[in-house]
Amino acid sequence: MSRLILLNKPFGVLCQFTDEAGRATLKDCVDVPGVYAAGRLDTDSEGLLLLTDDGRLQHRIADPRHKLPKTYIVQVEGIPTEDALAQLRAGLDLGDFRTRPCQARLVAEPEWLWPRDPPVRFRKSVPTAWLEIVLREGKNRQVRRMTARVGFPTLRLIRVAIGPWRLEGLLPGQWREMQPDPVSEARGPQDALLALRTAGLSGTFARAPRKPAGAAVKMRPGSTTTRPGRKP
Repeated sequence: MSRLILLNKPFGVLCQFTDEAGRATLKDCVDVPGVYAAGRLDTDSEGLLLLTDDGRLQHRIADPRHKLPKTYIVQVEGIPTEDALAQLRAGLDLGDFRTRPCQARLVAEPEWLWPRDPPVRFRKSVPTAWLEIVLREGKNRQVRRMTARVGFPTLRLIRVAIGPWRLEGLLPGQWREMQPDPVSEARGPQDALLALRTAGLSGTFARAPRKPAGAAVKMRPGSTTTRPGRKP
């Protein structure tokens, strides 16, 4: 049976399983043989990464022709103006390519946000703001280049959703496995969501991550999500 793993990739972890220089890799988080990343996430970015051993599913998730929406929460330096947001939404000329129209809006700092290690370096004299950006493409360092192009450099970037799959409930380094069969034959994101709902898995298409209930429990990397008082 095919496997599908949702991982909260920590900051500083390479989006690969080996590294000759000895840097942190996906293997430090997910010691599961035979799975590969469906798409990529920059080393200095955090959040949702999908891994699977199903080549067809990997292609459907990663191939931009399928236009799966990818949702990012982005901390930027400065307070973006409505004109800057309009430029992001309309598409930007980044020199080597022009971005497609996207969704972009100001949001409050997420309540579920975990502290980053190492911490973000701020300039005390410059305020920061949070954006939610939804893309249906994924060029190299695209979100960072977009916010810099309109004058608001990215300080922190967290991916919280890919199509119907959400980061909810996972702390950095944690992962959970899901049943991929209902979406393996889906023709697009709407079909995938319908298939998940039919299979009773629609809870993955929900909210952003929440802080675990009760006292904080430090989970070892690679463990699946648990809740206080319940067995894994």
